[in-house]
Amino acid sequence: MSHPTASPRAHADDPRLRHLLHPDHAGEYETATRLAVTHLASTLSRVRGPVTGSSPARAAASVDAVDLDLPLGCTTQALAELDRVWLDDTVWFHEPGYAAHLNCPVLIPALVAEVLVSGVNPSLDTFDQSVGGTFIERRLVQWVAERIGFSSERADGVFTSGGTQSNLQALHLARDRALERPGVWPARLRILASADAHYSVQRSARLLGLSEDAVLSVPVDERRRMLPDRLSAALSEVVSAGDSVMAVVATAGTTDHGSIDPLPALAGLARAHDAWLHVDAAYGGGLLVSRTRRHLLAGIEQADSVTVDFHKTWFQPVSCSAVIVRERRHLRHVAAHADYLNPRDGGGAAVSAPNQVDKSLQTTRRFDALKLWLTLRVMGAEAIGDLVDAIVDLAAAVHARYAVDDRIELHAAPELSTLLLRPRCPGLDADDVDRLVPRIRAALWSAGAHVVAATVVDGRRWLKLTLLNPMAEVDDIASVIEGIAETAAALARTEAA
Repeated sequence: MSHPTASPRAHADDPRLRHLLHPDHAGEYETATRLAVTHLASTLSRVRGPVTGSSPARAAASVDAVDLDLPLGCTTQALAELDRVWLDDTVWFHEPGYAAHLNCPVLIPALVAEVLVSGVNPSLDTFDQSVGGTFIERRLVQWVAERIGFSSERADGVFTSGGTQSNLQALHLARDRALERPGVWPARLRILASADAHYSVQRSARLLGLSEDAVLSVPVDERRRMLPDRLSAALSEVVSAGDSVMAVVATAGTTDHGSIDPLPALAGLARAHDAWLHVDAAYGGGLLVSRTRRHLLAGIEQADSVTVDFHKTWFQPVSCSAVIVRERRHLRHVAAHADYLNPRDGGGAAVSAPNQVDKSLQTTRRFDALKLWLTLRVMGAEAIGDLVDAIVDLAAAVHARYAVDDRIELHAAPELSTLLLRPRCPGLDADDVDRLVPRIRAALWSAGAHVVAATVVDGRRWLKLTLLNPMAEVDDIASVIEGIAETAAALARTEAA
């Protein structure tokens, strides 16, 4: 079959269209992308700390000064402007002085994937928008399910934007499963989670239309792990009150402490009450590929659903998460159909193909799975696991160094890579130190060399170091803690004067 000869495009010289990715503009795309990569590489070479200490007022003023109705018309000029409004004062997570939140330095194979994902711009909701991307994501879901210990023939899941969405979808499934039982009402459903569970559990309950007291907090032990005997008592109390146990949420890596709940014991209790067991392994999920610490997740295979954030301990760029379910049949609870997208009867399609939108809360969805795929194909799972082991080893070594330092109070030995600490200052009581903690954090930020977070435990303020940089060494983190101790001492002297 012959094709008609293409006629010259009437819009070939239209300058507005040259910004669209198209075969005719491949050279322009390559030039602009190279400019961006070169610009970022040059910027990286000048980085001398995690932050510059810019204030919110200064950052806002730089952005507000830009006239968005007056385009620059040039990528080089736009990148130069971007320095002023963002890159000059951005936060660099690869710097060893950054020890604040669950932000990781990212792996280069995943960044290569980002170039491809953004350029091709597939949407993973239907096969006819993604083709091979559909099956890459499905294969990765099966692979992660196998790492968890699920049957790849029965398990399923989907990539999400992050742990909050993964947890929401898991609890959505748990809610609808519970409501299939006769005589169960949404207002009587209860979720049991530890006192240190992620805040998204509470948020999910609200979004799912549950009552304000739907989430019951279960006490934790001295290592901040959920107490099985207290969970058992709480479960009995729910039943005695005539309410229904919808789900038990266990955490494999709490945000503040990195604690891993006793999964086998919690799984047994959940099963005895026919409750859905969800394991939030957003933080600790990297242990699935560890060669030395996989045993810390023993019992996770008994979960009904698991959250894994690849943009934490798998060193992937944001966003990259997944919710994995042990039995794929439960995903029917989030399935929805539209005649223009994924009709129930297939719409008379000549080729039957799976649609990922059938099991996702999102419709349009990025091909974030490609980042993990390329990372595994270039590096392999064990290499990622070695990086996870490196950050856990780092936290343990730092704890050992400062456990005998009388200037620092450590909360507990780390289970993953999080350390909580407070300064000890002669003449200051616990309330004085509480008031000092936010001032220390602010002073470190302003100086630019160290970035730390803070939290409250049992009514007391603590500084928090979350170590996710496999290139950081003990001396690097010691520099952060020395900065805390020196800043605390200086502020205490000011208070005394």
